[in-house]
Amino acid sequence: MNESATRINWAIASSLIVAFVLSTLPMPSWAAVGRPAWVALVLMYWCIAMPGRVGVIVAWATGVLLDVMSGSLLGQHALGLAVLAFIVHQKHQWLRALPLWQQAISVFVLMFGYQVIVLWINGIRGFPVMASAYWAAPLVSTLLWPWVFFVLRDLRRKCVAD
Repeated sequence: MNESATRINWAIASSLIVAFVLSTLPMPSWAAVGRPAWVALVLMYWCIAMPGRVGVIVAWATGVLLDVMSGSLLGQHALGLAVLAFIVHQKHQWLRALPLWQQAISVFVLMFGYQVIVLWINGIRGFPVMASAYWAAPLVSTLLWPWVFFVLRDLRRKCVAD
């Protein structure tokens, strides 16, 4: 493995670690419903930018780690992230060609699907789900997509250029 590939792998791993940390930061109870899906956003970027390195298996393993970290049902986030990664992996060339504002619309649809899977599993388990939970997190994640995109794109370019 060459040095550039090693740097990209470290960039992917470190950006996912930062996403895990951002996912665990405390928030006020009124804002917790709109918590962005940081891990899903970062994973989606890497599935679009580096589909040969990040795919369904990485998404599933990341989801299991997120399940363990958040104390949720084992496999809940793993299923959601694996489905998300599968769809993004299938459409990565199409998503890559879209302008940023159209990517953001696609991100909203994909994040909404991810949120539906996670909340559906919570509903099956008998946990109450507020209606705003379906819309708030995907909307906030969509609004953050341009910043996530630019930061991770610059990180990826820096790793390849050096």
